[in-house]
Amino acid sequence: MASAVRFPLGAPGIYHHPDVPLRALTGVRMDVCAFAGVSPRGPARVPVFDERWRDGRPCVEPERPRLRTTAVAVESFDEYRSLYGAFEGPGMLPYAVAAFFEQGGRRAYIARIVHEDKLHPENEGQPASGTLGGASTPAGPLILRARNEGSWGNQISASIRFSHSPVSFEARTASSLTFAGDIKLPAGSLLRLTLEDGSIELRFITRTVREGRDGAGGFVHRAMLSSSVSSLPAGAEVVHGILSLSDGTGRAETHDRLGLSSLHPRWIATALCYESSLVYPDHSWAESEVLPDESVTAVSFAGGTDLYEKITPEDFFDAGWVFGNSGPGDGVHALGRLADLSLVVAPDLYSPEPLVAAESITDPVTLAGPSFERCLSIVAPPEPEPVAPDLEGLRLNPQIPGDLEEITRLQLKLQEFAEQIRSFVVLLDVPRGLKQRQILEWRSRFHSAYVAAYHPWLRAARRDDSRDSLIRIPPSAVAAGIVARKENLFGVAHGPANELAAEIVTVDDAVSAQRHDELHPHGINVYLRERDGIRLTAARTLSRDPSYRQLSVRRLVTMIKRTLEQQTQWLVFEPNNAALRAEVRKLLEGFLRKLFRAGAFQGATEEDSFFVKCDAELHPQRVLDAGQLIALVGVAPAEPLEFIVLRLSRDGDGTLAVEE
Repeated sequence: MASAVRFPLGAPGIYHHPDVPLRALTGVRMDVCAFAGVSPRGPARVPVFDERWRDGRPCVEPERPRLRTTAVAVESFDEYRSLYGAFEGPGMLPYAVAAFFEQGGRRAYIARIVHEDKLHPENEGQPASGTLGGASTPAGPLILRARNEGSWGNQISASIRFSHSPVSFEARTASSLTFAGDIKLPAGSLLRLTLEDGSIELRFITRTVREGRDGAGGFVHRAMLSSSVSSLPAGAEVVHGILSLSDGTGRAETHDRLGLSSLHPRWIATALCYESSLVYPDHSWAESEVLPDESVTAVSFAGGTDLYEKITPEDFFDAGWVFGNSGPGDGVHALGRLADLSLVVAPDLYSPEPLVAAESITDPVTLAGPSFERCLSIVAPPEPEPVAPDLEGLRLNPQIPGDLEEITRLQLKLQEFAEQIRSFVVLLDVPRGLKQRQILEWRSRFHSAYVAAYHPWLRAARRDDSRDSLIRIPPSAVAAGIVARKENLFGVAHGPANELAAEIVTVDDAVSAQRHDELHPHGINVYLRERDGIRLTAARTLSRDPSYRQLSVRRLVTMIKRTLEQQTQWLVFEPNNAALRAEVRKLLEGFLRKLFRAGAFQGATEEDSFFVKCDAELHPQRVLDAGQLIALVGVAPAEPLEFIVLRLSRDGDGTLAVEE
């Protein structure tokens, strides 16, 4: 017989049956990857909103704190392109994100890295700006600034126009208008008043008062004007602003019904702060008023700078961040509070060389001839200009011992961050061009189940990249997409390896079978060139603990931990009695049973695969007095099959047999 919830009944009638809370552990997604790198545009130096700033206040006050780095989620490469640009910059970030989605990734966080110079902020990249025609403010010109820094903002164009909507009133004075009760114009509304003498004047509504209607029922709204008009109004129109924006690459915005005073609930500065992805209002007029004039002029922006060359590896980190900070940090430390993050890739942590080397197009000068002549001085031709801005501040060459040591130090900082958070795995790239011994020496510096390494670098072509050449891309980005694809298809327990990499043309280093035999036991995940394409052959971590040798095991245990942290918050303030402990055991056993049936554990039976303990033995009086609930969970994760051993034997009659 099904159990029922009892509640008191009174007189005959219809009673609402109380909802019984549904309590279940459903697992969490583990396919989300974060990318930290350099892009031509995208969110950076974003204003911080906290209890010090009231809701609706413009976000452009100079004293407002700002985050240099913020993580924004995208669901496709088209969405990434819309926010961060395509392949026009010098960074590896767009190539890494494109590879992730090509392999089957579905969600990625992007952290744009920009340069920080606390001593000399003028050395940081600047956003473009423009002065909007067709309107003016008492505080000065109507200046708009690109949403974030970079030369992309120089392509922005903006124009403003105004709409006029007639509105009727019931009574009038030189300083107020009275409207019917169903008409309430908010404070800050701009009225275009036609006076009895035919002249036109503009007035803002400073406040609206609700009053009873004289001599009749109902009520009216009396609007107080910002100043008295020269004669009584004969007609009134409500004026709203309509702002049109375009970034020159296909993105356009139209913001309508904008208020023209900071008192208005849809004040133009506030609307741009919260709604636009292209511009911010300048702080000089953010709490002023906007007055329309007769001209409608489109303005082009200028002054945006990139300053790619000033970005350094230290911009990827927050020197002031410590584990346990209540707020997010900058650089990769902005990723520390993302609840669904499982993988981290930093494709621009250093730059071995420009994406495409500059080639000389000048013919060599020669004076060779059939006879001897007097020696002449030859003027060297000018050096060719680089095809694109370069990441000179990130230039580190793994072939140089000092640079290799610096690369390793930076990657160890990523490992340290992952070990502190213990919720995601950092995917590292073996530095390019290392010999076999150097690779093994590099690997010996790492010891963490929260780090995985991939080799070699891969080459891919992009149809929409103007460079028109094969680009070396970090293997970790491709691996992140493969991990996400296997997670979405089969679940977190299945090893993300033995998969062909999509859209990859070739490898940068053809690893031989002998070298592969040596690299694999050390946890280096290798891409091999095969007849069918480029195959990722392994999915191991850099842990020296055999229990966490496999990436799938590390991710499975992290998923279980994350599920319990996120989906058992309802236990807080529940009475710690035998009934609660029994419910906890039931929930945990049901969750682990689903994983067992999905093949996540190696035991033949549930008893061999997992156990849950939450009973009176774990809860003596001292534990109860401390308000604690303790449950022990043990699991035996299944490791992916890596080796198949066959025995070849010959019988006495000369026949061959193959046995498993």
